[in-house]
Amino acid sequence: MARRLRFDGWILGAGTASGTRVVVGHWPRSPLGPLSDVMVQQPDGVRVLLAPTRTAADFIAATYAFDEVRLVPVTVRRPDPRTWAVDAGPLRLRVTTGHRPPLGWLLRAVPPPLARTPAWAGLLDRPARLLTGLRTTGSAGNGRTEWYGVQDLHAVAALDATWDGDPLGALAAVHPPVTFGFGSVPPRPSLARVTTTVQLP
Repeated sequence: MARRLRFDGWILGAGTASGTRVVVGHWPRSPLGPLSDVMVQQPDGVRVLLAPTRTAADFIAATYAFDEVRLVPVTVRRPDPRTWAVDAGPLRLRVTTGHRPPLGWLLRAVPPPLARTPAWAGLLDRPARLLTGLRTTGSAGNGRTEWYGVQDLHAVAALDATWDGDPLGALAAVHPPVTFGFGSVPPRPSLARVTTTVQLP
């Protein structure tokens, strides 16, 4: 029988003026224990996974597509409610979040126990595609199915990022969309409160 695994936390997506796009997953509750990972798509399209353990890297790489996988320490700190500090191998990222857009208020209006369910995420997939171009459910790698139960959304207001010590430039839209899986993150840099459910075949 199929088995469902739930990852509960946040997804942060942002672009930079250099063309590098970054997606941070921060999962205080997951089947693999507390976990943070970073997916990076470079200006030339190369997709890099930064993961803290072999177990995490194998699971994520079996769900999404990457050209390179690096095992590096990944730490996410929140020195205050609006600031996210991410250190992951060659990446140093400091992000300041801003206001909650209208979509964030709509998402907050849904009771969290409902918003987290695959049934609700599946119901929202078509409206999400029509309104935002994003997917809330789809087929992932190796016969897996994935649902994103989004419960809140904040804009990203500021970013400071380097790769191997080189600045990545100012905050920019996530454009072109990242291509790790069936869906991207919003084109406007954002932080989403989300429960991701992965169904194994």
